Amino acid sequence: MINKLVIFGVGLIGGSFARGLKKAGAVRHIVGVDRSEAAAQRAVELGIVDEAGGPEAVRGADLVLLATPVAQTGPILAALLPWLDSHTIVTDAGSTKSDVVAAARAALGARVAQFVPGHPIAGRETNGPDAAIDDLYVGKKFVVTPLAENPPAAVDRVTDAWRACGAIIHRLTPGEHDKVFASVSHLPHLLAYALVDDIANKPHADLLFQYAASGFRDFTRIAGSSPEMWRDISMANRVALLAELDAYMAQLTQLRAQLAAGDGAGLEAVYGNAQRARRNWIEAIEAAEAPPPQDTAE
Repeated sequence: MINKLVIFGVGLIGGSFARGLKKAGAVRHIVGVDRSEAAAQRAVELGIVDEAGGPEAVRGADLVLLATPVAQTGPILAALLPWLDSHTIVTDAGSTKSDVVAAARAALGARVAQFVPGHPIAGRETNGPDAAIDDLYVGKKFVVTPLAENPPAAVDRVTDAWRACGAIIHRLTPGEHDKVFASVSHLPHLLAYALVDDIANKPHADLLFQYAASGFRDFTRIAGSSPEMWRDISMANRVALLAELDAYMAQLTQLRAQLAAGDGAGLEAVYGNAQRARRNWIEAIEAAEAPPPQDTAE
């Protein structure tokens, strides 16, 4: 049971964490802190948090979650440090980890052991308190990237909270995390934003959007995410993201050459390999989520 939880950022990620814990009966009191007073008050109105406050609200908290754009990590940690009790554990939900760890070390200094980095692998294309739902994390991965200084009990406090929201716990180092998600999350977001921006800037954009259907909608869904958040993620993980972007551009160059040469067999080979890889990935997900077989023995 978490007696007091403080959440910085009461939008989709932070609000859904609060709702999930409340649904599980795993928290007694939640304070929401947000740079937008309107968002904080809306979270109170919706019952996501019990009250709104400022950095001083962390005094006496069992757990603090930073659910804000990653560039805000350092300033927020510096602001809450004077109010941070020795028993309080601070964690985050940022999509990059190496920069967050560096910011935590700079802001917290000798007290960095109280900071346990993490990243829930879940989201929607909508933002703000009204987007928060109580089952966002059910069956989704939560990646914890502990520091060498973190006591096991501190890591457990964080992972137990996410487990109460229904998340499945995974563990990576910060560096491993950033390389993995540059490939399977950060690059896809960059590509979706780029495609929609390219079409929006064409002189006949209205006509193109008029005929865009489900395939375009599905491919570009993630371009509806917060531009500020993804700006921060892109800049924070730019080294790994650049490496993935260069590899993708090489693939596009190959596809362009095949298309220009009329190499239908070459294109089909790439398409076929991609189809098989995606099918195998989906089947692996479905197998992992399938309920165990029922014992029908008498």
